[in-house]
Amino acid sequence: MAVFVALGAFLMTLAGGWTAQRVTDRRHLVLGLAGGLMLGVVGLDLLPEALDAAGTEVHGVPAALLLFVAGFLLAHLVERLLAVRQAAHGADEHDGRVPEVGLTAAAAMVGHSAMDGVAIGAAFQVDGSMGTAVALAVIAHDFADGFNTYTITSVYGNARRKALAMLFADAAAPVLGALSTVFVTIPEQLLGGYLGFFGGALLYLAAAEILPEAHHDHPARSTVLCTIAGAAFIWLVVGLAG
Repeated sequence: MAVFVALGAFLMTLAGGWTAQRVTDRRHLVLGLAGGLMLGVVGLDLLPEALDAAGTEVHGVPAALLLFVAGFLLAHLVERLLAVRQAAHGADEHDGRVPEVGLTAAAAMVGHSAMDGVAIGAAFQVDGSMGTAVALAVIAHDFADGFNTYTITSVYGNARRKALAMLFADAAAPVLGALSTVFVTIPEQLLGGYLGFFGGALLYLAAAEILPEAHHDHPARSTVLCTIAGAAFIWLVVGLAG
Protein backbone atom coordinates (compact mmCIF):
# COMPACT_ATOMS: atom_id res chain seq x y z
CA MET A 1 0.00 0.00 0.00
CA ALA A 2 2.82 2.40 0.89
CA VAL A 3 4.55 1.78 -2.46
CA PHE A 4 1.25 2.21 -4.31
CA VAL A 5 0.66 5.55 -2.56
CA ALA A 6 4.25 6.59 -3.28
CA LEU A 7 3.42 6.23 -6.97
CA GLY A 8 1.08 9.18 -6.41
CA ALA A 9 4.06 11.17 -5.19
CA PHE A 10 5.93 10.07 -8.32
CA LEU A 11 3.18 11.41 -10.57
CA MET A 12 2.75 14.60 -8.56
CA THR A 13 6.47 15.34 -8.76
CA LEU A 14 6.35 14.97 -12.53
CA ALA A 15 3.29 17.21 -12.60
CA GLY A 16 5.23 19.85 -10.67
CA GLY A 17 8.10 19.66 -13.14
CA TRP A 18 5.70 19.86 -16.07
CA THR A 19 4.09 22.95 -14.51
CA ALA A 20 7.53 24.52 -14.05
CA GLN A 21 7.88 24.51 -17.82
CA ARG A 22 4.45 26.11 -18.23
CA VAL A 23 4.13 28.44 -15.26
CA THR A 24 0.64 29.76 -14.73
CA ASP A 25 -0.68 32.57 -12.56
CA ARG A 26 -2.39 30.03 -10.25
CA ARG A 27 0.81 28.53 -8.87
CA HIS A 28 0.51 30.56 -5.66
CA LEU A 29 -2.85 28.95 -4.87
CA VAL A 30 -1.45 25.44 -5.30
CA LEU A 31 1.53 26.24 -3.07
CA GLY A 32 -0.75 27.85 -0.48
CA LEU A 33 -2.89 24.71 -0.35
CA ALA A 34 0.22 22.50 -0.11
CA GLY A 35 1.50 24.56 2.81
CA GLY A 36 -1.81 24.19 4.65
CA LEU A 37 -1.86 20.42 4.11
CA MET A 38 1.68 20.11 5.44
CA LEU A 39 0.92 22.26 8.50
CA GLY A 40 -2.21 20.26 9.26
CA VAL A 41 -0.45 16.90 9.02
CA VAL A 42 2.40 17.99 11.28
CA GLY A 43 0.32 19.64 13.99
CA LEU A 44 -2.83 17.51 13.97
CA ASP A 45 -1.64 14.01 13.12
CA LEU A 46 2.10 13.47 12.79
CA LEU A 47 3.29 15.06 16.03
CA PRO A 48 0.57 13.58 18.30
CA GLU A 49 1.29 10.11 16.88
CA ALA A 50 5.04 10.59 17.33
CA LEU A 51 4.56 11.62 20.97
CA ASP A 52 2.42 8.56 21.61
CA ALA A 53 4.80 6.12 19.89
CA ALA A 54 8.14 7.45 21.17
CA GLY A 55 7.03 7.52 24.80
CA THR A 56 10.35 8.20 26.54
CA GLU A 57 11.60 11.55 27.85
CA VAL A 58 15.09 13.03 27.73
CA HIS A 59 15.88 15.53 30.49
CA GLY A 60 12.20 16.22 31.07
CA VAL A 61 11.27 16.65 27.39
CA PRO A 62 9.58 13.98 25.22
CA ALA A 63 12.11 12.44 22.84
CA ALA A 64 9.75 12.99 19.90
CA LEU A 65 9.69 16.75 20.58
CA LEU A 66 13.48 16.91 20.77
CA LEU A 67 13.71 15.13 17.43
CA PHE A 68 10.99 17.41 16.05
CA VAL A 69 13.16 20.44 16.89
CA ALA A 70 16.24 18.62 15.53
CA GLY A 71 14.47 17.94 12.23
CA PHE A 72 13.45 21.59 11.93
CA LEU A 73 16.99 22.80 12.69
CA LEU A 74 18.64 20.30 10.34
CA ALA A 75 16.39 21.38 7.46
CA HIS A 76 17.28 24.98 8.24
CA LEU A 77 21.00 24.16 8.41
CA VAL A 78 20.98 22.34 5.07
CA GLU A 79 19.14 25.21 3.40
CA ARG A 80 21.59 27.78 4.84
CA LEU A 81 24.63 25.77 3.78
CA LEU A 82 23.29 25.56 0.24
CA ALA A 83 22.55 29.28 0.27
CA VAL A 84 26.08 30.11 1.48
CA ARG A 85 27.60 27.87 -1.18
CA GLN A 86 25.39 29.45 -3.81
CA ALA A 87 26.47 32.94 -2.71
CA ALA A 88 30.14 31.94 -2.69
CA HIS A 89 29.96 30.55 -6.21
CA GLY A 90 27.85 33.42 -7.42
CA ALA A 91 30.47 35.88 -6.25
CA ASP A 92 32.85 34.44 -8.82
CA GLU A 93 30.39 34.53 -11.68
CA HIS A 94 29.17 37.73 -13.25
CA ASP A 95 25.69 36.34 -13.80
CA GLY A 96 25.49 34.37 -10.54
CA ARG A 97 24.77 31.11 -12.35
CA VAL A 98 26.97 28.17 -11.46
CA PRO A 99 25.56 24.88 -12.86
CA GLU A 100 27.07 22.78 -10.04
CA VAL A 101 25.14 24.75 -7.43
CA GLY A 102 21.86 23.98 -9.15
CA LEU A 103 22.73 20.29 -9.39
CA THR A 104 23.77 20.17 -5.71
CA ALA A 105 20.53 21.76 -4.58
CA ALA A 106 18.51 19.44 -6.81
CA ALA A 107 20.40 16.39 -5.47
CA ALA A 108 19.55 17.47 -1.91
CA MET A 109 15.89 17.57 -2.91
CA VAL A 110 16.17 14.04 -4.34
CA GLY A 111 17.56 12.83 -1.00
CA HIS A 112 14.74 14.56 0.83
CA SER A 113 12.18 12.94 -1.46
CA ALA A 114 13.63 9.51 -0.65
CA MET A 115 13.03 10.25 3.04
CA ASP A 116 9.48 11.31 2.14
CA GLY A 117 8.96 7.77 0.85
CA VAL A 118 10.39 6.29 4.04
CA ALA A 119 7.98 8.48 6.00
CA ILE A 120 5.02 7.14 4.02
CA GLY A 121 6.08 3.56 4.67
CA ALA A 122 6.76 4.26 8.35
CA ALA A 123 3.36 5.93 8.78
CA PHE A 124 1.56 2.96 7.19
CA GLN A 125 3.34 0.72 9.71
CA VAL A 126 1.49 2.68 12.43
CA ASP A 127 -1.96 2.50 10.81
CA GLY A 128 -3.78 3.19 7.56
CA SER A 129 -5.22 6.58 8.53
CA MET A 130 -1.81 7.82 9.62
CA GLY A 131 -0.31 6.65 6.34
CA THR A 132 -3.06 8.36 4.35
CA ALA A 133 -2.56 11.67 6.15
CA VAL A 134 1.22 11.60 5.69
CA ALA A 135 0.79 10.57 2.07
CA LEU A 136 -1.47 13.58 1.43
CA ALA A 137 1.18 15.92 2.83
CA VAL A 138 3.98 14.26 0.89
CA ILE A 139 2.04 14.21 -2.37
CA ALA A 140 1.09 17.88 -2.00
CA HIS A 141 4.67 18.73 -1.08
CA ASP A 142 6.08 16.76 -4.01
CA PHE A 143 4.30 18.98 -6.50
CA ALA A 144 6.38 21.86 -5.15
CA ASP A 145 9.45 19.59 -5.06
CA GLY A 146 9.07 18.72 -8.74
CA PHE A 147 8.47 22.33 -9.64
CA ASN A 148 11.52 23.51 -7.70
CA THR A 149 13.81 20.65 -8.78
CA TYR A 150 13.30 21.44 -12.44
CA THR A 151 13.45 25.19 -11.88
CA ILE A 152 16.57 25.28 -9.72
CA THR A 153 18.46 22.92 -12.05
CA SER A 154 17.64 24.91 -15.18
CA VAL A 155 17.91 28.40 -13.71
CA TYR A 156 21.59 27.84 -12.93
CA GLY A 157 22.40 27.22 -16.56
CA ASN A 158 22.14 23.43 -16.75
CA ALA A 159 20.88 21.87 -19.98
CA ARG A 160 17.21 20.88 -20.20
CA ARG A 161 18.14 17.18 -20.30
CA LYS A 162 19.92 17.52 -16.94
CA ALA A 163 16.93 19.31 -15.46
CA LEU A 164 14.66 16.51 -16.69
CA ALA A 165 17.05 13.85 -15.35
CA MET A 166 17.00 15.44 -11.89
CA LEU A 167 13.21 15.73 -12.10
CA PHE A 168 12.81 12.01 -12.83
CA ALA A 169 15.29 11.12 -10.06
CA ASP A 170 13.26 13.25 -7.64
CA ALA A 171 10.04 11.56 -8.78
CA ALA A 172 11.46 8.03 -8.35
CA ALA A 173 13.03 8.71 -4.94
CA PRO A 174 9.84 8.45 -2.77
CA VAL A 175 8.89 5.16 -4.45
CA LEU A 176 12.29 3.67 -3.60
CA GLY A 177 12.07 5.07 -0.08
CA ALA A 178 8.65 3.52 0.50
CA LEU A 179 9.83 0.22 -1.02
CA SER A 180 12.66 0.04 1.53
CA THR A 181 10.13 -0.07 4.40
CA VAL A 182 8.40 -3.14 2.94
CA PHE A 183 11.35 -5.29 3.99
CA VAL A 184 12.00 -3.70 7.40
CA THR A 185 9.59 -3.31 10.31
CA ILE A 186 10.55 -0.25 12.32
CA PRO A 187 10.35 -0.63 16.16
CA GLU A 188 7.61 1.56 17.67
CA GLN A 189 9.89 3.86 19.67
CA LEU A 190 12.26 4.36 16.75
CA LEU A 191 9.26 4.95 14.52
CA GLY A 192 7.92 7.61 16.88
CA GLY A 193 11.29 9.35 16.93
CA TYR A 194 11.55 9.33 13.17
CA LEU A 195 8.03 10.69 12.73
CA GLY A 196 8.87 13.52 15.13
CA PHE A 197 12.08 14.29 13.23
CA PHE A 198 10.30 14.19 9.88
CA GLY A 199 7.55 16.43 11.26
CA GLY A 200 10.09 19.09 12.18
CA ALA A 201 11.65 19.02 8.72
CA LEU A 202 8.21 19.09 7.08
CA LEU A 203 7.13 22.08 9.17
CA TYR A 204 10.29 23.94 8.17
CA LEU A 205 9.63 23.31 4.49
CA ALA A 206 6.07 24.57 4.87
CA ALA A 207 6.91 27.65 6.95
CA ALA A 208 10.21 28.70 5.40
CA GLU A 209 9.87 27.66 1.76
CA ILE A 210 6.40 26.72 0.54
CA LEU A 211 4.29 29.47 2.14
CA PRO A 212 6.77 32.34 1.57
CA GLU A 213 7.06 31.27 -2.06
CA ALA A 214 3.26 31.19 -2.33
CA HIS A 215 3.05 34.82 -1.17
CA HIS A 216 6.17 36.10 -2.91
CA ASP A 217 4.56 37.46 -6.06
CA HIS A 218 0.91 37.10 -5.06
CA PRO A 219 0.22 38.24 -1.46
CA ALA A 220 -3.46 37.54 -2.10
CA ARG A 221 -6.26 36.71 0.32
CA SER A 222 -7.15 33.70 -1.81
CA THR A 223 -3.72 32.17 -1.08
CA VAL A 224 -4.33 32.44 2.67
CA LEU A 225 -7.76 30.88 2.24
CA CYS A 226 -6.18 27.95 0.38
CA THR A 227 -3.72 27.44 3.25
CA ILE A 228 -6.54 27.46 5.81
CA ALA A 229 -8.53 25.05 3.64
CA GLY A 230 -5.57 22.66 3.49
CA ALA A 231 -5.18 22.59 7.28
CA ALA A 232 -8.95 22.25 7.77
CA PHE A 233 -9.06 19.34 5.34
CA ILE A 234 -6.45 17.44 7.37
CA TRP A 235 -8.49 18.15 10.53
CA LEU A 236 -11.49 16.60 8.78
CA VAL A 237 -9.45 13.55 7.72
CA VAL A 238 -8.06 13.05 11.24
CA GLY A 239 -11.51 13.44 12.77
CA LEU A 240 -13.11 10.92 10.42
CA ALA A 241 -10.27 8.45 10.96
CA GLY A 242 -10.60 8.75 14.73
